[in-house]
Amino acid sequence: MPALTGRIDAPANTYAAVLRTPGAWKFYLAAAPARIGIAMTGLGIVWLVHGSTGSYAAAGSVTGGFAVAEAVAGPQVARLIDRFGQTRMLPVTLLAHATTMALLIGLTVSHASLWSLVVAGVLAGGSLPQLSAQTGARWSHALRDTPLLSTAFALEAFSVGVAFMVGPGLVGIVSSSSSPAIGSVLATSLLLSGGFLLAVQRGTAPPPRRSGQHESSQRLLHKRFVGLVGTNVGIGLFFGSMQVSVTAFAVARGTPGLAGPLYSITSLVSLFAGLLYGARRWRTAPETQFVIAFVWLAVSCLPLLAVHSPLTAAFALALPGLAIAPFQTLSAVLTESAVDSAVLTQAFTWVNSGGAAGMALGSAFAGWVVDGHSPQYGFAVALGAAVTATAMAMTVKFSGR
Repeated sequence: MPALTGRIDAPANTYAAVLRTPGAWKFYLAAAPARIGIAMTGLGIVWLVHGSTGSYAAAGSVTGGFAVAEAVAGPQVARLIDRFGQTRMLPVTLLAHATTMALLIGLTVSHASLWSLVVAGVLAGGSLPQLSAQTGARWSHALRDTPLLSTAFALEAFSVGVAFMVGPGLVGIVSSSSSPAIGSVLATSLLLSGGFLLAVQRGTAPPPRRSGQHESSQRLLHKRFVGLVGTNVGIGLFFGSMQVSVTAFAVARGTPGLAGPLYSITSLVSLFAGLLYGARRWRTAPETQFVIAFVWLAVSCLPLLAVHSPLTAAFALALPGLAIAPFQTLSAVLTESAVDSAVLTQAFTWVNSGGAAGMALGSAFAGWVVDGHSPQYGFAVALGAAVTATAMAMTVKFSGR
């Protein structure tokens, strides 16, 4: 079957075959509630702090501190996980996160000072377990050097996408219908339950780095891996600018209620595209597919510069979704092949941190641009982010392993 990225064989590497891997379906399903809990956490903190202070600025400060701490501390926690193993470190990080979230909730409902809330938010973000990196490491341990690995990463990307569609809506419903603190309590409970279910599954956990084994930190400074982190910063810039731009577009057209549904179109298309992508074995090299995905992402941003109604925006917002899930799968595949298994959890976490940093920068910059001009200028920022990410993807393609 001819395709843009080469020929496709019949899907020998199906999702069913991936889940038949010994222990795979158990750790995959065990992590499901934890993924939803993580997806709820950021917005849950917004509801929590705003409900107590009445200030979005305060809520943004605490949430920002949480996000920055997660991005900075996450790779350091992942380093300990690579060193001592998931089964030893995951319960420790889960308990630390639960304790700091309880501190944040307690301080908030007791109307403590803003600086103390920010400190608690930083502690909670710094202790957030990197579940996606740890499940990714388990897939690699089980399926390394097999054609099923890319399908496993596609399945993982699908589950994360579903979690980030379900989680924010769930925390909004729970927090608005009861107490604002309940959303954070539920998010933490889901994360704890899923995390501990994952921790007790020792058979599928990758072994800790052997005593005396070199950490291979130099591999994390390799041009190829740095390029992968750069592409994730670029895709984070894209997502951050799109969040602001789509919201501004809907408000400017007098339909603020459409902001959420419009933004979700890209995610919905991405989910289905990811499932289709992962069910096929693509003969073209992953590096080439990586570049093609980003070229398509950049090209698909062009119609957004000319949209003038919610209907045309809906069609235009569907196009980038075709590139998002393949990018996420390929990013995991290329990261897994670029670094030593002894530092794989760190590598996945650095990639995730790059995306988080990009989102923060993209949201801030696009907000400044939209305030000074129009939503179309915000879409231009998204286009620039896609072009930047494409350039970084080219460095990945032409760098050595």
